[in-house]
Amino acid sequence: MAFEHKNVDELLRRVGELPPMPKVAEKGLALIQDPKSSMAELADVLALDEALASLVLRWVNSPYYGLIHPVASVRQAVVYLGHNTIRSLILAASIAAYMDRAVPGYALERGELWKHAVGVAAGARLAVVRFGPQVAEEAYHAGLLCDIGKLAFEILLRGIDTTRPEWRGRPFSELEAEVFGVDHATLGAEMARRWHLPEPLIEAIACHHRPSQSTLSERGSLLAAAVHVVDAAVMMMGVGLGRDGLQYALDPLACERLGWTEANFHDLVIRVGPLIAEAEAFIQLRRSRQA
Repeated sequence: MAFEHKNVDELLRRVGELPPMPKVAEKGLALIQDPKSSMAELADVLALDEALASLVLRWVNSPYYGLIHPVASVRQAVVYLGHNTIRSLILAASIAAYMDRAVPGYALERGELWKHAVGVAAGARLAVVRFGPQVAEEAYHAGLLCDIGKLAFEILLRGIDTTRPEWRGRPFSELEAEVFGVDHATLGAEMARRWHLPEPLIEAIACHHRPSQSTLSERGSLLAAAVHVVDAAVMMMGVGLGRDGLQYALDPLACERLGWTEANFHDLVIRVGPLIAEAEAFIQLRRSRQA
């Protein structure tokens, strides 16, 4: 392989200018970080987007929450789900427009990267819920954005035959770094940094395939461990496999950090599977509105 090792700036120049953060996502992130934001403001955002309102209703009525009586109105849903979850859904719906595309460099069909992101986000939230609601919501955001770097990095992989022996038997991120001098997680973290996202999220994105190397902050280390473990679980569910597939090593220290056992993985599959199905339904609704 004759590729030169390149730093992040050189790679970003090679794949082109970074796409801007979607406007609605910018607004959602601003609300997430603004302690003065109100439920009314979030409701106003929902009222402007039929697909987003539908997502909220689907989410609140999903098996994840296990409500006995279905919620019929967005107002009820907003009250039940609360500030943090609604903010997360706004971000998710915004990112959907960005991630609902084919990613040929990783052999992912349209929508596969988005479904994987939602699965990791929901599972990461579940993995750290015992650490408090703020950490749980940050884990959701980290999971949602952990593979954002694939959207840029995949361009470099399009001309690579990853079925060759030298691309097998080792962690895929390690091979990316060996061939290109950087992996998709590092590239994604740089994209997040240029979008001015919080440092713990940037750290989690950068280290989600190597959480033991996450040492900048306690919060970032916890988020990286959660995303790492759930990313592996969602891959094992067959969601978002692509050509890198299961070619990542599971860090046992991440499971230890979370206090996770085999029973936790089983519970994750049961609870996250229906949410991935809801995410797929949301994408189909969004596409039908655009047709």
